[in-house]
Amino acid sequence: MKLRLDGKNVLITGASSGIGQAIAVRFAEDGANVAINYRSGAEQADATRARVRAAHAAVGNGGRRSMIVQADVSDPQQVQAMFARVLEEFGRLDVLVNNAGIQKVAASHEIDPADFDRVLNVNVRGPFLCAQEAIRHFLSRPGGGVILNNSSVHETIPKPKYLPYSVSKGGLENLTRTLALEYAGRGIRVNAVGPGAVVTPINRAWIDNPQARAEVESHIPMGRAACPEEIASVFAFLASDDASYITGQTIYACGGLTLYPEFRVAWSSGE
Repeated sequence: MKLRLDGKNVLITGASSGIGQAIAVRFAEDGANVAINYRSGAEQADATRARVRAAHAAVGNGGRRSMIVQADVSDPQQVQAMFARVLEEFGRLDVLVNNAGIQKVAASHEIDPADFDRVLNVNVRGPFLCAQEAIRHFLSRPGGGVILNNSSVHETIPKPKYLPYSVSKGGLENLTRTLALEYAGRGIRVNAVGPGAVVTPINRAWIDNPQARAEVESHIPMGRAACPEEIASVFAFLASDDASYITGQTIYACGGLTLYPEFRVAWSSGE
């Protein structure tokens, strides 16, 4: 059986835990060579690499490779150094996954400007800097490439008390669409995935609280939060040739959250 991403070289930012880790493992299961980026938490990055190696072994290693590369994606010099290391190790890059992201909670009138800047620096500036380096590489050799951005349902759904996060995801949507349009004629596809509620460490507060989890899941038409592997499978599809005619899109993997779930009951119809 031919593996969907066999021999592809992939860089995933923020891949030491959560959705990023699941993407790294899924891509390894599909035969890709995987570069695991992290900013802090080397032990978690090592754990991701161990899972990637196990996935490679399960499909028959065949010389498949993995590496760990530390960098803060909001820092241009660190991003440039990260790409230099990945290209030195792998020789070329085929897929960039901009997964790294953070959020800060505060009432909008109480947000510290430094926190606002930090969220946008990681969530928008980071994908821009990484995409810029990836595109430069893609244009330097034949074959094009793929950029995938981990966005959110909050591209379109407001998130009170998380204003910087919502703003960043709206910006990420436009970054995705603009780059897709600008480079579509040069063999470069750019898409995003918009997860809803996902069982990951960043959501520990409601995952471990049965009452809070029930409240979260009551708003999801499918009635449950996603597991990270379900989100990773969408990234694997978009990275593959199966998605060769898709660019500039956000694919929402949200259990129906973007369907205005409160309208499940026709309370506005007068019937």
